[in-house]
Amino acid sequence: MAINVEVQKNTGESSSGLIRRFSKRVQSSSIIQNAKKRRYSARTLSPYIRKKMAMRRIKRKNEILHLIKMGKIVDRRAGR
Repeated sequence: MAINVEVQKNTGESSSGLIRRFSKRVQSSSIIQNAKKRRYSARTLSPYIRKKMAMRRIKRKNEILHLIKMGKIVDRRAGR
């Protein structure tokens, strides 16, 4: 969705005045604010991808528990 902001130079208006008016109009139309919001927004993951990630976590957890039982790695879950 493109939003165009257009300003025409008035008679007797300086270039800095034109730029200031343009900046105000861009700011009021919140184009830059919306662009910054969209810049870092992450897509929602599909149910398949979420399930795949959950299965990977479960598998890795089971592997670590198995290695702890075998005595190959030290159990770091135990608190103080």
